[in-house]
Amino acid sequence: MVQLVLGKKGKGKTRHLLAKVNEEILNVHGNIVYLDKNTKHMYELNNKIRLINVMEYNITDSKEFVGFINGIISQDHDIEQMYFDSFLTIGCVKEEDFETVVDKLEKISKRFNLSFFLSCALDESDISDSLREKVIISL
Repeated sequence: MVQLVLGKKGKGKTRHLLAKVNEEILNVHGNIVYLDKNTKHMYELNNKIRLINVMEYNITDSKEFVGFINGIISQDHDIEQMYFDSFLTIGCVKEEDFETVVDKLEKISKRFNLSFFLSCALDESDISDSLREKVIISL
């Protein structure tokens, strides 16, 4: 399952994502991974959550990002949830490729039985009708 947290820059998406991940760590039996563009939020995350600074890995396009996600999953079969803060930035996702990348993540989610939560600097009106059912927060 892929779920979206949408809103323009500065609307509080990260705050909602951090609250959700810290709440979920109390309920999951497996592991949670939080991907971000820096380590700024390291001390706001529960220490059981694995934080990855994606910018350290020289990812240059969305295909490389999806491969990176597959690599993380292949190394830890206990991952239940992955959180992507600033998804468009860390995933090198162009707005016109957004739906395609979300569809790829949905397929990965189903295959490996894990959930993705994506924070995106987009308005709900910027996405297709087919993706609106995935929106859990729109700011």
